[in-house]
Amino acid sequence: SGNRVSDCAFSAIRANACSDLRVSGNSARKSGETAIYAEFGFEGAVVSGNIIDDVALGISVTNFNEGGRLATVANNVVRRAKGGGTLPQTNGVGIGAEGDAVVMGNVVEDTRDTGISLGWGRYSRTLSATGNIVRNTGRGIVFSMSDGADDVLIVNNRISGAQQAIIGADHGTPVTDDLGKPGADSPAGSVISGNLVS
Repeated sequence: SGNRVSDCAFSAIRANACSDLRVSGNSARKSGETAIYAEFGFEGAVVSGNIIDDVALGISVTNFNEGGRLATVANNVVRRAKGGGTLPQTNGVGIGAEGDAVVMGNVVEDTRDTGISLGWGRYSRTLSATGNIVRNTGRGIVFSMSDGADDVLIVNNRISGAQQAIIGADHGTPVTDDLGKPGADSPAGSVISGNLVS
């Protein structure tokens, strides 16, 4: 907590298989990969109150395939996630989560590809995105609809200036229309409601 980290080739803060993890109140700038990373076989992570700017990817709580699960990502500011960097295949994503995670109260702005990503392929379980602001991004919120992916809860978010607001996808390939448009029906089992899109 309370660190200022800048100009890293890879991550500002990376926790590999660290359970009961707390990453809070840090400032991370100019990371060439994921700025704040909780990965592989962790159980329990809270990532809160961080400011992230000018990075390849913002925050990732990932590797549900290796047991990485149980996280809260809350009250962070993530700006200018541009993708590329040290690993050219890195997508410009603000916040990504895969297993048993809440993403709430964050502000994500100017991300090249996706503001908030919920799940990847079948690695998607018990995920929710509530009360976030997402501005100026390719896709606002993307959630996995691959075979084996769990239902999601996406409610009361504010999405502005996204080319597509809310999209269901299979490994990044859209399989729904924009679910942020008025009158769009949520996929069976998921709850997508109360989101303000402009």
